[in-house]
Amino acid sequence: MTSPRGAWIFSSLRSKTRPSEDEGENNFRRRFFSSFRGERREQRSKGPEEDIEKRRAFSDGGIETSKGVFLPGEDQDQEMGAMKRFSSIFSSFRGKASKDRASKEPDLLVSTELCPVEEKSRDQRYASGQFFFDYLVVVTPKLTKEGTYEPQIIYQFPKKDGMVRFQKEEEEKTLKALKLFCFPEGVNWAPLTEYRSETFSFVLTDVDGSRKNGYCRRLLPYGKGARPPEAYCIISNVACFGLFSNIFDEVEKRRKISMAMIYPFMQSLRESAFPAPGHSVSIKSFIPERGTETIKLTRPTDSWLEHVDFRTLFSCLSDEEVLLVFAATVLERRIIFIAEELGTLSQVIHAVAVLLYPFIWQHTLISIVPEILIDVVMAPTPYLLGVQKRLAEGVTDQTEVLIVDLSENRKETFIKCVGDEDTILPHKLKEEIRQALGAKNDKSSLEELNQVVPEAFLPFFIKTVGHFAKHIVLNDKDKQGEFQQRSFCKALESKSTRRFVKKFVQTQMFDLFIQEVEQRPASQEGTGFFERKIAEYQKKMRERAKKH
Repeated sequence: MTSPRGAWIFSSLRSKTRPSEDEGENNFRRRFFSSFRGERREQRSKGPEEDIEKRRAFSDGGIETSKGVFLPGEDQDQEMGAMKRFSSIFSSFRGKASKDRASKEPDLLVSTELCPVEEKSRDQRYASGQFFFDYLVVVTPKLTKEGTYEPQIIYQFPKKDGMVRFQKEEEEKTLKALKLFCFPEGVNWAPLTEYRSETFSFVLTDVDGSRKNGYCRRLLPYGKGARPPEAYCIISNVACFGLFSNIFDEVEKRRKISMAMIYPFMQSLRESAFPAPGHSVSIKSFIPERGTETIKLTRPTDSWLEHVDFRTLFSCLSDEEVLLVFAATVLERRIIFIAEELGTLSQVIHAVAVLLYPFIWQHTLISIVPEILIDVVMAPTPYLLGVQKRLAEGVTDQTEVLIVDLSENRKETFIKCVGDEDTILPHKLKEEIRQALGAKNDKSSLEELNQVVPEAFLPFFIKTVGHFAKHIVLNDKDKQGEFQQRSFCKALESKSTRRFVKKFVQTQMFDLFIQEVEQRPASQEGTGFFERKIAEYQKKMRERAKKH
């Protein structure tokens, strides 16, 4: 079988723009992103809300499809900006058909009942404009003429009819990517008699900021003798891992009866509106010998936590190890996670990204790197990558990178590190996080972790950068806010905190956070969750000062 490697030109990432030994990683990154930041600042007046939504999602990199691949160092249109040029390497499949799909979404079935936690209007119970998923595909390794097993799509729901040529081409490229991510091992498969089902997720991202979430469950279909596993993959606009994991439980239950039983359930689900946070939707589905069943699917109240499961992160790593990973992540470094199970990789990487709240990881994030795209580890800019254990030897030769082994039988957790991870966070604040994490234990439930973990990490950002609003000044020219970085840093009394913040303000996540604040209408100031937590903390500090 001819390898498709030539279709993805990642090998050319080898060091045309790698930092020199004298330059160092941080100086190189600042130089690389300097034009990006400058252009973003200049373009704010033209479209202040253009990038706000793009900031509010993870950036799971995919594969560039129709615009070609930009190789660092080659000439390119200057208006794209340094970051956008480089991000095109990892972008995935464009959603040109999304507008057409949105206009053709079916009406709700009569059998679909919304079950609000409390009585609210219909609009409040729905996530505006959101539906559960675009489509479901089933992928399984098929024997080729060459005697190897290659992932092939054997089922797709719904079938997309009436598409024009470019829509068909885009869908074909998306489906090709799905096969890569459902079976990132490529052709290294053979029929099995035993296989433990696993659930994982990934995200396909385009250069225009549009994103699709992929949820996948791999299982061994019911039968006798050796047989290949099947991967059930749902593509959706919404990020809610726990909810889709429950959906896969229902899909797997019906698969044991017949593939045909999946269709009516997915049909009802697709025609149901996605509930708003804290609300539920009930799906009615008929199963032979059981009759009509009602499945209730509920979204968590804290929507920013619904795509994450902290249990895997803290079962794989100790609190101290999590703090070291957090330190490297908050300064936007190159981090590779290694594990045998796909579910472990995706859950840990998404959990690490959520620790950054209210900031959003802006760089490449590929929770499971397909073998054919392993050259992505040589990218010179920040990333969060998940690599399967069998490919570990091919990534450990990287420099200026943190490589974290999540395997149960590992000899050491940190295979490679920069060496300063333990000194990045201010000592006092790091100790406060460690003490707060002590409120959990090995038996803590998901709900308990969702309370303990954010309460441990969010105060870190409140105490380091929570005074940002005092250093946003309206300019006389266009009445837009301008961030006063110098006075912002000087306002910190602690030298260790000030030293950290001077590095943190150079990150892209902080830069885009501040740009969003600068562009925010005055009527929305102080209304966000982070701002409310800052206000609570500042009130507490004032009351404490009065007592003393």
